[in-house]
Amino acid sequence: MLASVLIRMSRPAQLLAIILVYLFGSIVAWAHDVIIDFPAFTFGLVVVLPVSASIHYANEYADYETDSLTRRTSFSGGSGALQESGLTPGIALKAAWFGLLVGLLLGLLGLHLGLLTPTALAVLAWGAFWGWMYSLRPFALAWRGWGELDNAMLGGVALPVYGYMVQTGSLDPRVVLIFIPFGMLVFVNLLATTWADREADAKVGKFTLATRWSVNSLRLLYLLVAVGVFVYLLLFGQLLFPQLVILSSILVIPVLLWGIRVYTRQHSPFPTVAAMAFYLVIQIAAWGVPLLLG
Repeated sequence: MLASVLIRMSRPAQLLAIILVYLFGSIVAWAHDVIIDFPAFTFGLVVVLPVSASIHYANEYADYETDSLTRRTSFSGGSGALQESGLTPGIALKAAWFGLLVGLLLGLLGLHLGLLTPTALAVLAWGAFWGWMYSLRPFALAWRGWGELDNAMLGGVALPVYGYMVQTGSLDPRVVLIFIPFGMLVFVNLLATTWADREADAKVGKFTLATRWSVNSLRLLYLLVAVGVFVYLLLFGQLLFPQLVILSSILVIPVLLWGIRVYTRQHSPFPTVAAMAFYLVIQIAAWGVPLLLG
């Protein structure tokens, strides 16, 4: 039973998404004339997965009380594994420390083998720290209205940057700008998923934006960020993005309009999750297919 609980708490669907985001960063490196180093790609992925799982375990531990009260969906409210198993939250915290230790030891091994550079490992360590601080003290950002921004910067920007740096060993600051639109979509995704948990969060004193802001303010913020994705693509298109990337992003608009329409009006965050996931897949294809065909 314990193995099953640990697997569920690691959130396999989110780990799959992490693989895709990591791939996104690698493909952008390829598009910038970097020859893909497949051993480094594989090792970089092997390192980031236990670190990511440790962040999920830390969140399961910190959110045990609110996850016990919320009306869970496939995309919000935690895994529910601890609550259903009757195991104590301490199990999640121990798993978090174990995953973090395994990931960082593997990272040091990759550094020793020349498969990871110090800068790539530094980005991973930075992401691990702020991933833990999303849920845990002393910062507990998700409990203080900063979790949405933290998660967006980590999952939407730092993770693909890590994928890019595993291949390059260094970072052109302009590349960070390429991932900003995806980070913005991760942000609206957090708005939608925390909306689903707002009542339970409020009861336990977890002050997300969904518990702090009025409905009208949340809707306006969602709208501005969602529209901002495409304004950003248009403004920086010639400098940062191939034309195919910009044009293909238009396909996401109907799904995102659906998310705008139902945000705060329905419990499930599925439309916003779908928009974020669709954008990610389109980005991977738009950056990668021309390289495969060329």
